[in-house]
Amino acid sequence: MSVPLDEISDVLLPRRYQEEIFVRAQQGNVIAALDTGSGKTYISTLLIKWVVAQHVGKERIVVFLVPKVALVQQQGEFIAKQTSLRVREFSGATAHEMSDRTGWKREFDDSDVFVMTAQIFLNVLTHSHWRMDKVSLLIFDECHHTRKNHAYNGIMREYFQVPSNRRPKVFGMTASPIWNPKNAADSLTALERNLDAKVIAVREHVDELVGHAPRPEEHITVYPVPPDSYPDYPTRSLRQALELESLPPEIDIPVDKVMTRYEVTLYSLGPFGAEYFLYTEVRQRVMQLIQEAVETAMDTLTTDQYALVVDGGAMSAFARAVHPKLRQLESVLADYQSFFDPPQDGTAPSPIPLTWCSPKVKVLTEVLFTRHTPTFQGIVFVEQRHIANCLAAMLPRIPLLTHLIKSESLVGHGTGGSVTKAQLKGMATRGQQDTVKMFRDRELNLLVATSVAEEGLDFPACDLVIRFDPVQHMVGYLQSRGRARHKTSTFIIMVQDGAQVQAERYLQFLHSEPHLKKVYQDRDVGVEVHHEDEAEDELPDPNDLAERERYIVPSTGAVLTYNSAIGLLNHLCSLIPRDRFTPMHTPKYSGDYTATVQLPSSLPLPPELLVYSGPSRRSKREAKRAAAFLAVKSLHALGVFDDFLLPAKSSHATDNEDPDGVAITDVSSVTDTLNVRIRDPWCVGSTLWLHIVYVDGVATAGLVTGTSLPPTDLRANDDFISIADGTELVLHPLDAWSQRRAMQDYTRMGVWWCITGRGITLPLTCYLVPITRDHKVDFDAVHLAVAHPYGSYNWDGIGKEHYGHLMYMNNKEFGRPLLLQKFRPDITPLSAPPEGSKEAAYPTYRDYWLHKYTRKGHAPYISTDGLCVEGLALSRNSSCAYSLENNHMPPSVIKEPTTVIFPRELCRWILMPEHMWRTFFVLPELCHRITDVYRVRELRASLKLPHIVDDLLVQAVTLPSANAGFNNQRLETYGDAVLKLCAVVHLYTKFPHRHEGQLDNMKRTSVANRTLLARALERHLEQHLSPEPQSIRLWRYVVGSEEEQYAIRPCRSALRQFPRRSLQDCMEAILGASFAAGGIDMALRAGTVLGLSFGGPAPWHVRYSHLLPEAPVSPLFKGLQETLGYSFGHGQLLLEAITHPSFRTDNSSYQRLEFLGDAVVDLVVTDYLYRKFPYATSGQLSWARSRAVCAPALASIAVKKLALHKLLLINNTELSIAISNYIPILEEISAEEVVLHGWKYDPPKALSDVFESIMGALFIDCDWMYDKAATIIEVVMEDLLAVLSPDLPKDPMSELMVWVAQAGCRCVSFSKSYSRPEVRRADCMSVLVHGKTVAGPIAARELSLAKGLAAEKARAVLSDPDSPHHLSRVCECPKKGASRPAHPQHAEPMEELPLDVPDKEDLCDETDEGFAMLARILVEETQDPVVEEEEESGSEEEHTDEDWVEETEVEMMMEMMEVDE
Repeated sequence: MSVPLDEISDVLLPRRYQEEIFVRAQQGNVIAALDTGSGKTYISTLLIKWVVAQHVGKERIVVFLVPKVALVQQQGEFIAKQTSLRVREFSGATAHEMSDRTGWKREFDDSDVFVMTAQIFLNVLTHSHWRMDKVSLLIFDECHHTRKNHAYNGIMREYFQVPSNRRPKVFGMTASPIWNPKNAADSLTALERNLDAKVIAVREHVDELVGHAPRPEEHITVYPVPPDSYPDYPTRSLRQALELESLPPEIDIPVDKVMTRYEVTLYSLGPFGAEYFLYTEVRQRVMQLIQEAVETAMDTLTTDQYALVVDGGAMSAFARAVHPKLRQLESVLADYQSFFDPPQDGTAPSPIPLTWCSPKVKVLTEVLFTRHTPTFQGIVFVEQRHIANCLAAMLPRIPLLTHLIKSESLVGHGTGGSVTKAQLKGMATRGQQDTVKMFRDRELNLLVATSVAEEGLDFPACDLVIRFDPVQHMVGYLQSRGRARHKTSTFIIMVQDGAQVQAERYLQFLHSEPHLKKVYQDRDVGVEVHHEDEAEDELPDPNDLAERERYIVPSTGAVLTYNSAIGLLNHLCSLIPRDRFTPMHTPKYSGDYTATVQLPSSLPLPPELLVYSGPSRRSKREAKRAAAFLAVKSLHALGVFDDFLLPAKSSHATDNEDPDGVAITDVSSVTDTLNVRIRDPWCVGSTLWLHIVYVDGVATAGLVTGTSLPPTDLRANDDFISIADGTELVLHPLDAWSQRRAMQDYTRMGVWWCITGRGITLPLTCYLVPITRDHKVDFDAVHLAVAHPYGSYNWDGIGKEHYGHLMYMNNKEFGRPLLLQKFRPDITPLSAPPEGSKEAAYPTYRDYWLHKYTRKGHAPYISTDGLCVEGLALSRNSSCAYSLENNHMPPSVIKEPTTVIFPRELCRWILMPEHMWRTFFVLPELCHRITDVYRVRELRASLKLPHIVDDLLVQAVTLPSANAGFNNQRLETYGDAVLKLCAVVHLYTKFPHRHEGQLDNMKRTSVANRTLLARALERHLEQHLSPEPQSIRLWRYVVGSEEEQYAIRPCRSALRQFPRRSLQDCMEAILGASFAAGGIDMALRAGTVLGLSFGGPAPWHVRYSHLLPEAPVSPLFKGLQETLGYSFGHGQLLLEAITHPSFRTDNSSYQRLEFLGDAVVDLVVTDYLYRKFPYATSGQLSWARSRAVCAPALASIAVKKLALHKLLLINNTELSIAISNYIPILEEISAEEVVLHGWKYDPPKALSDVFESIMGALFIDCDWMYDKAATIIEVVMEDLLAVLSPDLPKDPMSELMVWVAQAGCRCVSFSKSYSRPEVRRADCMSVLVHGKTVAGPIAARELSLAKGLAAEKARAVLSDPDSPHHLSRVCECPKKGASRPAHPQHAEPMEELPLDVPDKEDLCDETDEGFAMLARILVEETQDPVVEEEEESGSEEEHTDEDWVEETEVEMMMEMMEVDE
């Protein structure tokens, strides 16, 4: 037996009739009219591959359009399997936001075929993400929808706007090209006109087509008229028991609508089906209403009462909360539960006798029973969703079908409204896909479906398809019949006895089908298709069409039409921020043939710009479109819509330009670690500069290098060090080389003796040399010292006058300088060491020294009677760190000297005066300071920064990796708040017509890491940072490479490496430094220089103080002004500041002022902390700030200090109750409690919002003078600020997040649940690790409290080594390295945050990904960078083999020099 090739290959082979259609499609635009199951999609793949081959290199794409979301994945996967092209699938859930231009561009650049819903592609065209002339092929699946206002028709309208020679090829697919069989020719012509294509069918291979898409056997099945009564059904029906007609009006159940559907179901399914519908519908509504009432009542419980309820106590506290009638309905429904619902124990539900069913259901049951086979699969089509749901539930319970039928309903998405508002909720796309999959996998054998199953979805061929409800149109008839495509399939039409109209309609469809096919079957593709500009088969009034406008934005090509205007307005309004107490914002239309659209007052526009009246039209719908068109066009002119006709900056998607329209460089390819050449003054060129070094005002040495260094000073080792301006060093022409060599050797000697204890082989880039009285290089002293680089053994002439001034070294302990204290004639090598000394373990000093210095069998010579020398070990600094404040360095840096005794014969003294070697000791700090000052002055000059003092700017560009004793992290935290306020003020004033949501998204762009990184790179900021670790184990002031050594010009740069994010931090730190140096005015100048969107360098009070006219203040605010100690001059600001969005007036709500006030308060608190705690780390500052700038803290001030709850204008009962319930709590809570335990409280956000909005209004009223407003705000917040300190404990959630993040676990999340399922109030919280519950569920009155308690418990359990939930036992995250660290603090560093860090408010900690990202952000904000300090070298016990080799070499050189001497 042969097996067809197409059955053993993933790639199908075309049938002859498919090739026929394909060949004809190559010749022109066609609509392939083929039955369901005939392989139309496969023909489209042939055409796709052919078209793509024709358009190589032309950057055109193929677009495959589908009418339903469920078809996107199905068709996309098929095309990807049949072609090698790059296929992308887009539906509402998977598409980019329309404002994400970068994302869409990337998709179009990287893909060949797009499978998407029609509306998405229409939006893509509307907002000019792509052009129609850049599409090579348009494929319309189920193309018969191209009529009226369907998105298919909207796309074709754009198609007709393109010149004919640049239009894409069109290929349509349908099984039913004719909607209206009564006027088939016109219906067909309209479709052809709309699609600019010709309808064709198979002509030459009809027999093959029939063999692959056979027509089912068709029958009419007649059922009797339903009776007036059903005597066998229980007499006490649910309808009677519910008494819905007597419901009081305050119970929100639409009885009329429910009863209408009840009657429809009774007629169609019988009494059980009608009662089942009534039971499910009313139960859903009653449970929702009870839940809402109980939730509201639970908000009023005390903590003790709540605890009793959570622990299973009686619900008596809610007796009055729920309407008695609702409780009565609940009781009635409970009595009937066993009658309608299947048992909870899994046993079979009670059977439904056929006497309880309508004749229609009886006939359906008989048909299913008689036609059932072991492999049976069928579909029953109905018209309404509730009928489908009820019938699917009934059929398996009918005894005749119980063991035969496994059924499920398949319905559309529905209205999308809430359960309480919709009759029965529709299915989500995922639910549809799951049901279809179960049907394909034969877990179900019967679907009861609405029209959603008629077309598109990929079902297996069915044995039986039944039209339970009448066929309404030709398309429905053909599409549903197409599901029965086995050769033995049956298609049954159920018709009520005497329903002549239904039977005649079906017979008309049946008999007209061959004639309809005849209309298009013999057509030739070459016949020209005539079309009109308005491609629609049912057109508006021709005069209205003639008056329609079309607006194209010149700069982008975005298109506004009458058909898109209403949707654009709805989208704009949907994005206006709102809380859960404010209903969705929508435009309101009024008028009939002259329509007016009223926009929500929450749009920040003057009242006159919120209303638009359109021209008169001849239909109400067209008048509404005209008004919307005028509104969108006007709002675009106002900047509310941008040039792509999107709500301006309304998306979280990344932008390629800042709010001022300045392009932002793409930094996505910038590596995490940068290798950069940084400005560095240290070099040696043809010209040398001599700088006199002063120690405590006395000139002690000269510093020579190839750069004229900036004068600077510092404090080191209790000495005040400074250098003067450089003078050019002129060397003797004949001795220049030898003099340079001598200065280099002298410096190497000094560095070896005083700094590193190691030899230097590379050429030096600076020299420290002795000077004469007239400030010239003392070459005599240089040559004398260089002649004895390791010192002299000749102690003749050394006496008491040298005590405390002479430096020497034991040649067996190289690199350990000593200061001569005195000679010890009272001690010889044979003397016994004193008790307690390290030498006391040996009988004599000599024994100790011989033991210590004998290496590899070689013992040093030590006489028995030689003189001993007592000295102090001079402690070298382990780093070049210095204090910016010119204070003493911390004790940990400078060690206490120790006294040592050595035989003089082992010691050599340096031929260098005391002032010189002491200068060498401070040379590392001096070079470090000079480098820092040089870089910041170069930075200030190259960027033209304002005059920020050196110390602040040095701090701003010093990275934590430098371990310099200071870094930019404090200033970065400071500057973060400065950046936020400066950006917010600019946005607030520049865009007065944009709401808080749009402003917030623009702010995110302004302060985003990628923006800061781009601006830093554009200004070459990376060349001025200080990343070098300040260890002096190795001397860094050397030539780095041969290229530098032999360069013609001095190389004033050094190659360094540091993290990418250091640039972002430095940008903010420079802002912090500028603010610390000169307030907001200097910060504006610095930010403008750095390229940030601050609106320019001019002070705010100069720019904005005149913009707002003065207005009287209402007496309502008298008390507030007295509390603030400030009198407002602009009363309208206060009115706006207290208006909640739910309070609809002509005035704007407080949202914009809250956006401004949030930034003001943030900087006030940060500034206070920065000044009050000068030694607090950046993490401590950030955490303390977060405790003050949070909802509970600000709400407590709003209530206790300012009584703003009495002023707040609200028009929402639920919010008013929530606020009134929280007022007593906020009035009693102390400032200390809210700072330490604010996580336990969750007051309504409106209270903290109104506080911030009042502070924003205050700032504006102070003529935008920050210092004046900040002074008042500090006084208002003084009680709260007084409690803040650097060592505040973290809240349990933050503690847990930081701990698990540092431990490396990335699969942790919180999970909400209900303490009382009947209430369905989410008041419990658990902590999950890798899906396992490790803590909880813990219940509390406030969900925030429950979360904190759960986190607290989880932290304890996860860190308990005896717990079965210890993190090492439950975490399965892959680790770098061999094993998990025992403690989180020892874990490997976390990877760097991405450039576009999501806003914390947008992240959900109930997912592993959201929790992990929040944890990483929290670690970044509150944990200070840890830099490992390099241990000091030179310790006796810590010499390496390399050290011993170097020491041996030094000893040999010393011995050779001794012989020479």
